[in-house]
Amino acid sequence: MRISPTAILVIVVLAILLFGAKRLPDLARSLGQSMRILKSETKAMRAEGADAGSAAPAEEPVVPAPKTIKAAPGAAGTDARPVAEPQDAAPPR
Repeated sequence: MRISPTAILVIVVLAILLFGAKRLPDLARSLGQSMRILKSETKAMRAEGADAGSAAPAEEPVVPAPKTIKAAPGAAGTDARPVAEPQDAAPPR
């Protein structure tokens, strides 16, 4: 499927009318940054997946630290208090 030059021209004119000529460079710049971030994150995920698949050393299970709730700003008590986990729920892995 090919897009004709007139269709591209119509799309460009509509973009200028919708966003204005001043905002288009900013939109293009932010789109480029987003694409660069997405590309770097996918590379990192692939590398992480390859590292994890090649060698899986025996690791000890990680025991999570107890959860605490901090008091809201301006509240009378500013101490953190521990939160009890439900006993029937298994810890996340």
